Amino acid sequence: MAYLSDIEIAQATPMKHITEIAKVAGVDAKYMEQYGNYKAKVDYALLKDSPRKDGKLILVTAITPTPAGEGKTTTTIGLSDGLKKIGKNVVVALREPSLGPVFGIKGGAAGGGYAQVVPMEDINLHFTGDFHAIGAANNLLAAMLDNHIYQGNELNIDPRRITWHRCVDMNDRQLRFVTDGLGGRVNGVPREDAYDITVASEIMAVFCLSSSISDLKARLSRIVVAYTYDEKPVTAGDLNAVGAMAALLKDALKPNLVQTLEGTPAFVHGGPFANIAHGCNSVIATKMAMKLGDYAVTEAGFGADLGAEKFLDIKCRMAGLTPSAVVVVATVRALKMHGGTPKTELGTENLETLEKGIPNLLRHVSNIKNVYKLPCVVAVNRFPTDTDAEIELVIAKCRELGVNVVLSTVWAEGGKGGMALAEEVVRLCEQPNDFSFSYEDDLSIADKIKAVVTRVYGGEDVNITPAAQKQIDQLTALGYDKLPVCIAKTQYSFSDDPTKLGAPEGFTVTVRNVKVSAGAGFIVVLTGDIMTMPGLPKVPAAEKIDVDDNGKISGLF
Repeated sequence: MAYLSDIEIAQATPMKHITEIAKVAGVDAKYMEQYGNYKAKVDYALLKDSPRKDGKLILVTAITPTPAGEGKTTTTIGLSDGLKKIGKNVVVALREPSLGPVFGIKGGAAGGGYAQVVPMEDINLHFTGDFHAIGAANNLLAAMLDNHIYQGNELNIDPRRITWHRCVDMNDRQLRFVTDGLGGRVNGVPREDAYDITVASEIMAVFCLSSSISDLKARLSRIVVAYTYDEKPVTAGDLNAVGAMAALLKDALKPNLVQTLEGTPAFVHGGPFANIAHGCNSVIATKMAMKLGDYAVTEAGFGADLGAEKFLDIKCRMAGLTPSAVVVVATVRALKMHGGTPKTELGTENLETLEKGIPNLLRHVSNIKNVYKLPCVVAVNRFPTDTDAEIELVIAKCRELGVNVVLSTVWAEGGKGGMALAEEVVRLCEQPNDFSFSYEDDLSIADKIKAVVTRVYGGEDVNITPAAQKQIDQLTALGYDKLPVCIAKTQYSFSDDPTKLGAPEGFTVTVRNVKVSAGAGFIVVLTGDIMTMPGLPKVPAAEKIDVDDNGKISGLF
């Protein structure tokens, strides 16, 4: 049987006009700014104008990622369509894809199969220009910083202590390390520099955590861009860059309204890195989904140890959000990989490796239930090669933790395949929860890191290098120690070693670098070499993408 590609499914499904979707969502025309027939921005004034009580917030997260894939976004969309199918008023909130991965390895990021948000070509490409605006604001700040030094350096900035990079939303390894300002005195001040991909810019994290224009401006003003010769931080506010940056971002800050293949309203807005930032869509989009829907479904990046931890410990803490239920997505294939099955043999039943891999799922589930005190369900994204015996083993092991397992077939069946999951999520949302963070604000930076490593990762201890300890001491002296921590580590393991699959124990996490994202409002803790500018693979996805004379795009996932 020949399967249609994601883009072929999306293009074969008729879309409703965005004004129809707005009516379903309860968005009055006065709050709408249309971008063609199928996309619109919604004015954030709706949040303060609407008398509606906030709906229940559902977080979708996943086990530790493997090359076998988990289908987290697909499940998030399919669950939303499933909730709609059982008669619930639901709105979904997702991240915007970055152009870099679209043209690199990953391809599109708008769900898959019959659980997608559309128009998928627009969402995966320029969409409404949000990322371009973020890149422009980032690079304006970089230009004003270097111009300040060139024009006399009144702030006494040490050019060797500049921490602000330019950005571009493309995978381009050539730009990881550059030397600029060459060509004589009139062409700038020569120095070593670097580019990040736009989604790794602190502006993206600031943008996604801001609750209003005034909050955006306050956060932008706090961004640390450099240090002076006498070790004092220099901010975007010191450079008088904030007003102009906010002017570039004012329209981008409005969430983008689109639809699922089944006509469920969807906000797709913002997309910070899930390592050096918090990896969730914007606070404004999440709050808008909660204001308009009785149920708001959203997702966090990577596995629950990274994405859900940051969603709960950073985003919920800052925005005052309390989730009503959490879905942990797993596949039998991925769990077998965690147990040692090679990728080439995932289609064959193997209860032994599955049993070895299941502890990865159980640790994530235990964290949600016992650390964060939230109701939880496991969604097994079923593949045709999964056997009944394998599924029964997963169900039995989760039952021991008091957690239900629901089979999800949303990739093949859309909302119909998510109805059973939707019923369980509705049941969980009615249960009381005692939501807790994994650490409190008043702990020291080192103690916060240790709390995450021991309570969430399952590690034994933290090894802070002398260089990182010096940075912690400096940040504490500057008063940044009360901020939450955003730990950047490999997504492929609970530990900082990507080869340690499953649920490793007794490990120590090494902290190599600690820096502040003062605008976003968190401390970034680097535990390894985290790439902020990816490269393209030998055969990039871009080589397969094309457009015909009628403007129809092909090859996009």
